[in-house]
Amino acid sequence: MTSPWMSLLYGWVGVSRRAICYLCLVSILGMVGCTGVPEGVAPVADLELNRYLGTWYEIARLDHGFERGLSSVTATYSLREDGGVRVLNQGYRADEDRWVSAEGRAYFVDDTQTAHFKVSFFGPFYSSYIVFGLDDVDYQYAFVSGYTQDYLWLLARTPTVAPEVFEAFEARASALGFPVQELIMVDQGVVNPALGEP
Repeated sequence: MTSPWMSLLYGWVGVSRRAICYLCLVSILGMVGCTGVPEGVAPVADLELNRYLGTWYEIARLDHGFERGLSSVTATYSLREDGGVRVLNQGYRADEDRWVSAEGRAYFVDDTQTAHFKVSFFGPFYSSYIVFGLDDVDYQYAFVSGYTQDYLWLLARTPTVAPEVFEAFEARASALGFPVQELIMVDQGVVNPALGEP
């Protein structure tokens, strides 16, 4: 039996019950697919979350709309009361001379040592954050991907990295099928007053 609100929905949008069900199914599958792992990418299996928390500087990234035009980008991670991770992304928009930020939340997808998180900045919609390379001595740099090879970041605890770190990142990402020729080197020249000098 169709509920009154569903009857109203069918009438309002002028589509069939089958079309509504199809759209719901596609939406659910889309949300599940966004928390997957790209083929060949293996999350770090022995992550120590407390060591990973804190501020990371974005050294390089693939272009995408939600960061386009931003420089001096950082990500700061801290624990949430519900056991998840608070994500605070900040960046400088030079054409408007202002800092912008976005706050989200992240949770482990599997166990609490596998570096595969689901991250949300918008309601119930999650996407993957996968650490597939990490300086496991003192957590000074991290190689991060999203749910496809369209998303890739090199993060570091400092605004710059040694050339050999970038070369290792580029080689590893290229071998995994990421379009490294499209990488953007992030200008970290403007100091975020909320963070101060690194």
